[in-house]
This record gives sequence, C-alpha cells and structure tokens, in this order.
Amino acid sequence: MLYANLTPAPADSILGLTEAYKKDVNPKKVNLGVGVYMDERGRTPILQAVKKAEKILLDTQDTKTYLPIAGAPEYGQVVQELLFGADSVKKDGGRMRTAHTPGGTGGLRIGAEFLRKVAPKATVWLSSPTWANHKGIFAAAGFKTSDYPYYDPASHGIDFSGLTACLDKIPEGDIVLLHVCCHNPTGVDLSAEQWSEVIRIAQARRWIPFLDFAYQGFGVGVEEDGAILKPLLATGLEFFISSSFSKNFGLYQERVGALTLVAGDTAAVEAAFSHVKATIRVVYSNPSAHGGAIVTTILRDDALRSLWRSELDAMRERIAAVRKDFVGQLHARGASMDFSYIEKQKGMFSFSGLSDAQVQYLRDKKGIYMVAGGRINVAGILPNNIGYLCESVQEALQQAH
Repeated sequence: MLYANLTPAPADSILGLTEAYKKDVNPKKVNLGVGVYMDERGRTPILQAVKKAEKILLDTQDTKTYLPIAGAPEYGQVVQELLFGADSVKKDGGRMRTAHTPGGTGGLRIGAEFLRKVAPKATVWLSSPTWANHKGIFAAAGFKTSDYPYYDPASHGIDFSGLTACLDKIPEGDIVLLHVCCHNPTGVDLSAEQWSEVIRIAQARRWIPFLDFAYQGFGVGVEEDGAILKPLLATGLEFFISSSFSKNFGLYQERVGALTLVAGDTAAVEAAFSHVKATIRVVYSNPSAHGGAIVTTILRDDALRSLWRSELDAMRERIAAVRKDFVGQLHARGASMDFSYIEKQKGMFSFSGLSDAQVQYLRDKKGIYMVAGGRINVAGILPNNIGYLCESVQEALQQAH
C-alpha cells in the first residue's frame, strides 16, 4: 500500500501548539503562540476599511475571470507605492516588478523557486533565530541554509558585532534573508544606523538581500517601518521583498501578499520577471482576486486609506500598551527578572526571556501556551487574562529554571 510505511509528520511548531491549546480543558488557558492580532476581547476583527472596500467591490465587480499570472497591474502599483513611496516609484519604477502571491509565505516560496533557477549553488543565510517556516521554505526549494548571528540573550538585544562580522564574510551571490521590522520571533529590530552598516556590507560583498516585510505599520509606522527601502534602492543593488497584508489589513484568510523584484535596469527586471511568472504558472497559475482587490481599493481611495491608517495605528498602539502593562504588572508582583526590555521590542512578538523549562511549566501546570524559546504573541494578552498570566509567570520563575 502506498501509505503503509508513512509515519505522521511532526506538528508545526506554532499551529500544532494551537491544536494542543484547543484540547486543553483548563478554563483559564491562554494561547500566546499563534501569530494573529487580537483585540481586547480576544477577537481578530475585520477592519472597517476592509468592510467598506468589500461593499464597493460587491457593488461594482462585473467579472470573476482569471487574473493575469502576476495579478492585477494596479495591485502591483499600490504595493510598490506602499513600499517605496509614489515619488520613488515614479523615479525608479522601471527597475521593479511585483507579483501578487498567496500571502507572504507565497512570496517567499516563489522568490526561492526563482532564485533556485538563477543561483542554484547559493546558500541562503537566515537570522538566528528566525521564523520557524523560513528554513523549510528555502530547503523545500533545494537551497542549503545557514545562520548569521542576530539575537543576544544576555542583553535581550542584537549581537551586532557578530552579525556584521558574519555578513562581511558571506560570499558574493549568496542570499541573505533580512526582517525589515518587527523581527519574528524576537521583536528586536535594527536601528537606522545599524541598517546603514548592513546596506554598506551588502554593497561591498555583493550578496543578494531578500527582505521579509510581513508587519509594515506594526512597528513604528507605515513609512518609518520601511525607511531602509529607499536607501537600499539607491544603491543600485538587486534585491527582493516579500510583503504580507495578513496583519496590517487583517486579511489572514484571504492569503494576500506580494513578491517585488528590484533589478539594475528595466531590461534585467523584465527578463527576471518573465521567469518569476513562469514559476508562478506551474505552482498556482495565477492568484485569487479578492484580497488584492481589497488592498487596491483601500489604497486608491483617500478616505478608505485614512481609515485604514487609523485602524492600523490603533492595533499598533494597543500592542505597545499591552507590553507596558505586562511589564508593569510583573514588576508590581515582584518578579525576580527585569522584563523592561519587552517594552522596547516591536510588533506582535516578544522573546520573553523565559527558559524552555519555564515555558513547559506554564503549559503543563497553568494552561499557558507559548513557543519553545519563550516567544509570545503579545496581542494574545488580554484584560481578562493578564492577571492570571503574570501570576503564573511569577510562579514559573520560582518553580522552574
């Protein structure tokens, strides 16, 4: 029999955690694993800007025919303008092309499949740590992966000397995956000065930057989070950006993302993009329309864009307030660790500083679920669970080491 000798595949480290959470009978259980935004009531809301855009689409759409392989041209245009600003697109748009992909994961995978064609011997370098799925995506495309230093547990910050020393030795033509903002899983981002040094090294060493930009607007602001893109564009380097609109538009189940290529000139980007489209054709043929149409409708309408920005600001500000409250309540309870670094982190995720033994204790004894290594989704901390969570963390600090 075809499947007789198969053993079950290991559960996904994050989605598998959610399955375990669902089965837990503890009435106080808390899920801090899955990477979705939640409001104060524990819901993942549909943004009002999205609702209004969907109403417009319902009233005006007159066809359900296939999109082009790379998606609707107007979608690619608004994505580029969101990334670089309209003025930069007008000036350098001839060097860039954008494909509508099924989520940020789809952007990463299509980029990986294309790069495997043009740089089959390259190594893909990933931050240590990184999002759990990064290694699997590039390995599935046939790449060897390696790590560069990033997080320093002792300082709860970046090992910048280790990072730059490694980047400065990466061979020309290798691929370096960089988190633009809201680093997943640590929440610790490079400063503007540190980004400048990374870009300088990329110019000198001529490796290929591949930027994962899944959280634009969740760090400091829409423009601020993408501030390094214009300087990178100005270098003339070729690079890739995988965008996701799951978090900042709340479009998780629509699976709407993008892969943007930047090349040295128009001829190079046209040739490269033809191969990207050939890759898409044999993987999923063309993208689904609805999510991209929502994003396009919002970004092309001044009123909807303003509403979206205000809703995005509110999500970001809630997360920042939760960080502050969490740290404050832990301190008020006399926690034996100083958790103040959590306030400085950006985005939904945080390396809490808890040990694996403490993470296991919280899961087994208290029904509190977080990823091994102590990564938590800060948005999962709610008014009705923060007290229990802080009490439980204090208990774990005393019981498990």
